[in-house]
Amino acid sequence: MESLPKRIMRHARSLAEATPICAGALLHLGNRAAVDQALSRLARSGDLLRVCQGVYMRPVETRFGPCAPSVSKAVRALADLWGETIVPCGGASAHVLGLTTQVPVRSVYLTSGPSRRLQFGSLAVELRHAPRWQLAAPDRRAGEVIRAMAWLGPEEMLKGLETVLPGLSPQEVGELADARATMPHWMAEPLSKVVANG
Repeated sequence: MESLPKRIMRHARSLAEATPICAGALLHLGNRAAVDQALSRLARSGDLLRVCQGVYMRPVETRFGPCAPSVSKAVRALADLWGETIVPCGGASAHVLGLTTQVPVRSVYLTSGPSRRLQFGSLAVELRHAPRWQLAAPDRRAGEVIRAMAWLGPEEMLKGLETVLPGLSPQEVGELADARATMPHWMAEPLSKVVANG
């Protein structure tokens, strides 16, 4: 009969890239203690990556050998698994919007859940708990603008807004305006003035 680690790996290979693998979803293959032990052994051997406590992922096979899955795909999958909102940090959003040429040295995401650290092979990813207003409009341009403005801070925000607003569609400007109710005063007031002036 096929061993439990082999059955787990067969199951893991049937999953899409960056799909979280948790013991609770493998109890059809064996009892909890045996599954936990097998997952731990597979992580030690490098067949699986231990992303954080209780969560594993299958490495992706490339021509250079096994690599960690795409971090953005993995973060989206973990957000679904945990029922959280997880978005790139303000520095990353500012870079995407062309407000800074600095590329964030550390990989940081903001989350509605608890702060935690993820490990994708040699790459560490930090999930940092953030207030609700910084998580507004996930996966949308308006949300990127909010996070970038939070990163720029009160001194640079107005200049940043004047740079990005011309590139936004009327719908995106509307989404930005709608989010003002949850923003801190230092951000909502200048945004209201800029939006009112067109």
